[in-house]
Amino acid sequence: MAYVFPPAPPVSLPVAGQADRFAIRRIFCVGRNYAEHAREMGHDDREPPFFFMKPADAVVEHGATVPYPPGTSDLHYEAELVVAIGTGGRNIEKVNAVNHIYGYACGNDLTRRDLQAAAKKAGRPWDMAKGFDQSAVIGPIHRAEDVGHIDRAAITLRLNGDIRQSSDVADMIWATDEIIAHLSGLIEFAPGDLIMTGTPAGVGALQPGDRAVVSINGLPDLSVTIGDPA
Repeated sequence: MAYVFPPAPPVSLPVAGQADRFAIRRIFCVGRNYAEHAREMGHDDREPPFFFMKPADAVVEHGATVPYPPGTSDLHYEAELVVAIGTGGRNIEKVNAVNHIYGYACGNDLTRRDLQAAAKKAGRPWDMAKGFDQSAVIGPIHRAEDVGHIDRAAITLRLNGDIRQSSDVADMIWATDEIIAHLSGLIEFAPGDLIMTGTPAGVGALQPGDRAVVSINGLPDLSVTIGDPA
């Protein structure tokens, strides 16, 4: 088959202890999935889960320097647990959800908060606040068979060495199995899908020169440095 221009190369992440990489298909993100963060953003503790997406090619790996993005003066960090789907399915039952998980990683959902606030006020989508270039910082994937299933683990974000976010994955409003069950009733999962499961309270601004480090107990740290505007 011929194409009018060369297709983009596949986007992937390293897998700990493996030469083969994890090819990324889609990135689903859960909004306001920690009670304190929901209250921080002015919402109730347990609203039904809702989702937005980031493009696969927004992925940035551990240790990268990301230019401060255009169109914003309020770039924020958001530490998150990332779930990698290895087995597809639709209408997955909660009790079977873990069987569809390939592994886990640390993530940082970079957000243009001022654009998000303007979109919320106007009742518009969040795409340009969440799905911009290099907005999905994700570390190496660790297979569930190696690290176990992560449903209780400390999660923190340090900005230039200072703790800014500190919580536990167990504090998610919607646990990983509930997220998978709910979302699989809306779409059909496929191998290569990622889920960014939401962030705890304590989100805040990033400036050029800042280094943000996400830590989740049982996984290696994920770091990103914010560079000057491109």
